[in-house]
Amino acid sequence: MIGKGTRSVAGQVLVFQVALVVLLVTCGVFALILQSERDTSAEARRRSTAVAQTFAHSPGVLAALQTPDPSKILQPLTEAARRAAGVDFIVVMDTEGIRYTHPLPDRIGKRFVGEIGPSLAGKVYTESVNGPLGREVQSTVPIKNADGEVVALVSAGMKVKNVESQLARQLPIILGAGAGALALSTGVTALVGRRLRRQTHSLAPDEMTLMYEHHDTVLHSVREGVLIVAADGRLMLANDEARRLLELPPDVEGRLVSDLPRLDPETKSLLASGREATDEVHLAGERLLAVNQRPTDRKGGPRGTVVTLRDSTELQAVTGRAEVARERLRLLYDAGLHIGTTLDVLRTADELARVPIPRFADFVTVDLADAVLHGEEPAPTATDMRRAAVAGIRDDHPLSGQGRLFDYLPSTPQARGYGSGRSQLVSDLPAAMGWRVQDTARATAIIDYGIHSLITAPIQARGVVLGMANFWRVQPHEPFDEEDLSLAEELVARAAISIDNARRYTREHTLAVTLQRSLLPQAVPEQNALEVAYRYLPAQSGVGGDWFDVIPLPGSRVALAVGDVVGHGLHAAATMGRLRTAVHNFSALDLPPDELLSHLDDLVGGIDQNETAESAAGVVGATCLYGIYDPVTRRYVMARAGHLAPALVEPDGTVTFPDVPAGPPLGLGGMPFQTAELCLAEGTQLVLYTDGLIEDRRRDLDVGMELLRDALAGHPGRPPEETCKDVLDSLLPERPKDDVALLVARTRELPPDRIADWDVPPDPAAVAGMRDAVSQRLEAWGLSEFGFTMELILSELITNAIRYGAGPIHVRLIRDRTLICEVADSSSTSPHLRYAATTDEGGRGLFLVSQMADRWGTRYTPQGKVIWAEQALPETVQEPVPTPAGADTPPDEEAADPTTPR
Repeated sequence: MIGKGTRSVAGQVLVFQVALVVLLVTCGVFALILQSERDTSAEARRRSTAVAQTFAHSPGVLAALQTPDPSKILQPLTEAARRAAGVDFIVVMDTEGIRYTHPLPDRIGKRFVGEIGPSLAGKVYTESVNGPLGREVQSTVPIKNADGEVVALVSAGMKVKNVESQLARQLPIILGAGAGALALSTGVTALVGRRLRRQTHSLAPDEMTLMYEHHDTVLHSVREGVLIVAADGRLMLANDEARRLLELPPDVEGRLVSDLPRLDPETKSLLASGREATDEVHLAGERLLAVNQRPTDRKGGPRGTVVTLRDSTELQAVTGRAEVARERLRLLYDAGLHIGTTLDVLRTADELARVPIPRFADFVTVDLADAVLHGEEPAPTATDMRRAAVAGIRDDHPLSGQGRLFDYLPSTPQARGYGSGRSQLVSDLPAAMGWRVQDTARATAIIDYGIHSLITAPIQARGVVLGMANFWRVQPHEPFDEEDLSLAEELVARAAISIDNARRYTREHTLAVTLQRSLLPQAVPEQNALEVAYRYLPAQSGVGGDWFDVIPLPGSRVALAVGDVVGHGLHAAATMGRLRTAVHNFSALDLPPDELLSHLDDLVGGIDQNETAESAAGVVGATCLYGIYDPVTRRYVMARAGHLAPALVEPDGTVTFPDVPAGPPLGLGGMPFQTAELCLAEGTQLVLYTDGLIEDRRRDLDVGMELLRDALAGHPGRPPEETCKDVLDSLLPERPKDDVALLVARTRELPPDRIADWDVPPDPAAVAGMRDAVSQRLEAWGLSEFGFTMELILSELITNAIRYGAGPIHVRLIRDRTLICEVADSSSTSPHLRYAATTDEGGRGLFLVSQMADRWGTRYTPQGKVIWAEQALPETVQEPVPTPAGADTPPDEEAADPTTPR
């Protein structure tokens, strides 16, 4: 109660009155203090002036001033007068302000502190200064001679703290009077507040305001009838709504409930009984009222009852409409959640067909322009419409199935809606005739099935009609009406944007896939060094920049490359094509892997510099792994630029990840690339892949590497094709988030009987012996018809090596799909093809080689260079004939001859 009293009206009035009294008393006390201080100060000024004037006119003062030592006479006089007058000092001074007297003797003879100008002019001057005794109030008067001339000055005064001490002696009296006034006023205010508290029941102002507002609301604003009935059955209060519902007269208050007109007897009996009632339904005219009645004396109030009345007839109607609106909002909400979950046109159409069933329609069919399904712009008329989705409450419906192509006639609702862009409502299908001409037999089956109402709404996005959504109802459901038409339009409008987005994505995806497929290898080139299988899987969100390649090189060697361009879409695919083309071009130069990656890094850096921020996002982030396998030596040399190291599957099924130096991604520049060289057993599988195979948001990279190891290990002799399938099945989800490139190559070794090599001394005479040795080797291989051409090519190459190169010189002959001869020396000087003039004695050798060989070229090695030439072999002789024993030895040469093969 104490806490509540401080918030009540009486409490607040009491606090206000006390505060007002305190303020008034404080102001009075402050005014008295100011008045007392002013009076005390004025009294001090008057006293100092009177003392100074009295002493100035005292007898003997002029005579004392004329003596040789005025201080001796005046000092005792001034001190006696000071004590008698109650002032703090009396100072006599000459006209220059030099003191003759002072309470402090050491100040005599010093200049007076204060203004003496007005007094020299004959005036009395009062001021407040900081003198030798402290803060002082002093009055200075002139001492005049008989002629009226000022011959000296007298100043008398008091210290300010002595003036204030007088005020302090008066202050308790003033404060005591103020406290008495405050106590008296507070007592009177408390008596007034106590009476007011009894009258307001200790209610706070906001509580009283709220009580009044509630009372006013109950009487005039509440849309529920309220009656208060006293214990004797008299009606004490009826609000406006109760008067309306019961049709009560204006003067109804104070009358007995039993005397009220137009009130049902049962209702009168309930109101007069005073018993509790909860939602009892009573008749009042044409209304059904829900009546609730409760007693009012539960908390000590007056006896009686309070009654509330609700019109349940109107409430039922409102509830029904609210439920319908709520159900429609829920349907639209579900449509927003479940339509457009993917960027697939057919999937989105199927979601549109399934969401309204059975809450809005019994069957839904979605017809889209056939061009939309392929990502193209739709036709202007409702021709070439394909059924994209069908859904319903049963599967035995007569509606056309998914995939059927329609050419809607102009009389059909679908054609009218497609052409105008407006929804069509057919409330009575059996009575409508225009839609039947499309397919009379099917229309009869639809009517016989019980389908009686149709809404066809155009699927329209960005001003273009993409198709039509058809909503069907069967008996015994009510036909569609105009409100249903609005709901169907809003439902289709929400789905139209998703379908159009899916159409646009389909178009972009088709373009990107077409571009990417054209840039990736269409088939693995024929070669004998590796057995190759590959897979490429685009990401769920679209094509990316992953790529791979298999490139045959001279000398039966094969280059394997795999790379990745960060990002997805057309830009990533186009960049991938540029990198793959660059790798092909650089590999044609027969560069080592580290040099090839260096050139590729420079190329990517140039691309990034040339492409502006508006045209592309750059290529930084591209990675590449490039390696060359030689079936003759079984050596695999590789280098990588930011790419993952390959996996090696040994012939016995064990899996290792070789330690290949990791270079930076392409385009960064500044760091050289390093190579790693491996000697592989025949049957070893090289597994090259991109990060999409092992990386996933749900697992770490190390986990992905272990999964790859498990998928590869323990399967000796498994073909590369099966390896690709098993790896993808083990590591990838159904719809991968990133694109994946996988390349599996099983190594082969070129049989020794298909290779012949010789060391050649740097002597032109050795050329003849080499021609014979090569001729014998070709005859042993069954290729004697190629002997003349190969002898001529070899003669020119060996002669150039002897003349322009440096020893040692080595010749190698390889029979593979082509016939290959190689001449190696330790010089790095590259021969150049030129056209010799008629008068030139030399310069025709390489020209003859280029004319006779199908291909020729030069590659550099750490020991020097290799000049090679190839001749194509007929398909009938590409498989080698077993080499006879001892066929490597030329028949006419001794074993010690330098041209003897080894």
